[in-house]
Amino acid sequence: MKINIANPTTGLQKVFEIEDDKKLLPFYDKRMSTEVSGDSLGDEFKGCMFRIAGGNDKQGFPMKQGILCNHRVRLLFKKGMSCYRERRKGCRKRKSVRGCVVGPDLATLSLVLVKKGSEELPGLTDDQRPRRLGPKRASNIRKLFALEKKDDVRKFVVRREVNDKKTKAPKIQRLVTPALLQRKRYFRSQTRARMVLSKKLKQEYSKRVVEYRQEQKELRAAEVAKKKKEKVSK
Repeated sequence: MKINIANPTTGLQKVFEIEDDKKLLPFYDKRMSTEVSGDSLGDEFKGCMFRIAGGNDKQGFPMKQGILCNHRVRLLFKKGMSCYRERRKGCRKRKSVRGCVVGPDLATLSLVLVKKGSEELPGLTDDQRPRRLGPKRASNIRKLFALEKKDDVRKFVVRREVNDKKTKAPKIQRLVTPALLQRKRYFRSQTRARMVLSKKLKQEYSKRVVEYRQEQKELRAAEVAKKKKEKVSK
């Protein structure tokens, strides 16, 4: 079985070929997102902790979180579900996926290095691969550079060089600016004005309804009086 190990701290990943199935016994019958010790894989992995991230079986079907079995099942997928990409709007499709429990039928097992062991793993922990793109969301930029709320996030955006003269930077998401606060205040004032207007219109309407009913009452009374007068005159 092939084991694809990713190290998020360095940004590196490496594939290891494990010939002896006995080394993989601690991983069997474990679910995705479970943390497993890597001592059984060999001396180089002593002290390492791995998180099971997924995998593919020998026919290429991916593991899907939430399906508690170690074989393939056919499910009806729709937009937003993992292991499915919508081709046409509103389209649903029945597909085969594998359960999230690790078994011997897997061809590739994806692991994430949670804790590093005593020894360096060549190609995984001995080098640094910097991120090509920096964070986009304002809160993530603050977290990366340990900024406070009063600091201007726009000065800390990670720019990348396209060529000698041109650089690119992402558009900051969820950035609170004076213009945004002004827009928010404007929308609130508009809502408040609509509420006040609707309240005023309701009062005017109820007042007009009372007046209308009074007018109708007076008209009926006048008609009754007219009829009585005609009877008396006859």
